[in-house]
Amino acid sequence: MRLGQLKLNTGAALAPMAGATDAVMRRLCAEYGAVCTVSEMISAKALTMGDRKSVGLMQGGGGSAPFGIQLFGAEPETMAEAARIVCGMREKLAFDFIDINMGCPAPKITGPGAGSALLKDPPRAGAIAKAVRNAVPQEIPVTAKLRIGWDENCMTGAETAQRCADAGISLLTVHGRTRAEQYEPGIHADEIAKIRSAVPPEIPILANGDVTSAEGALALLKETGCDGVAIGRGAMGDPWLFARIAAAMNGAPVPAPPTLAERFRVLRRHIYEMCEEKGEFIAMQQARSHAGWYMRGLRGAASLRRECCALRHFADLDALIEHAWALQNEGKDEAAET
Repeated sequence: MRLGQLKLNTGAALAPMAGATDAVMRRLCAEYGAVCTVSEMISAKALTMGDRKSVGLMQGGGGSAPFGIQLFGAEPETMAEAARIVCGMREKLAFDFIDINMGCPAPKITGPGAGSALLKDPPRAGAIAKAVRNAVPQEIPVTAKLRIGWDENCMTGAETAQRCADAGISLLTVHGRTRAEQYEPGIHADEIAKIRSAVPPEIPILANGDVTSAEGALALLKETGCDGVAIGRGAMGDPWLFARIAAAMNGAPVPAPPTLAERFRVLRRHIYEMCEEKGEFIAMQQARSHAGWYMRGLRGAASLRRECCALRHFADLDALIEHAWALQNEGKDEAAET
């Protein structure tokens, strides 16, 4: 699969997630097989006004995989200006492509007309895609992430995707829900398939939504006819998912899930690197949700997640891991005694 002049490995991409796909998460997922990674979404308007926080969100690269910076906005001119600013910092930011957010359902994003609100106005979405494409050097691919529609009465995903394709977009990621559905219920694979059919086959499309296993990834590819998958929440607490999906797509044996020791080792490394980059105070607030995901499926997971919400210092994480380890071994010890 190609992304402009870039050749992507077979496997799954890391989908952008606000508050989650920071530099540490991107590098970790790339190390475990993500074929490309994307930054947290960046406000085009804030960037054009010199916001330092926006610049910080773009830094850190994407590890060993191609890395994209995602912009959101509602005005073609502002999006184009932001894209030019980003390109002016390319050496510093070490990015490979620019992604346009047409899928975020958050009211603070859709209220001003950005994110998935663009699905209510496909011509504007196409104009934004064209403005960004024209503002960026030709060798830098421009991609977009969208949903299948705004709601059941506004299923404009296919039209929006077509307009993006006409504007010169190199790759599309399609989340299989409408904005009204947010993240529930399950995705509509048939609607993703319609978008795949509406776009020229030379433009790759990644299917996104509810993929948490290698088997699920293969099933979604079969149902939609897409070229690959993008993983968002499924990668939280499970960076090993990328290696499992890559193996399945290549017809190779799927690696076993990580051992408990490996899970806790990577959790500790993940949060440690966040503290190194952001400082303990900020990092440990953000670590609460990350640590909670690593506890998924463990014995006593509900109580462990409550402990995650109280993390304040890195030493607290070590205490959490020690408690979680003890809980997982309680049953084994009792079995050994009998």
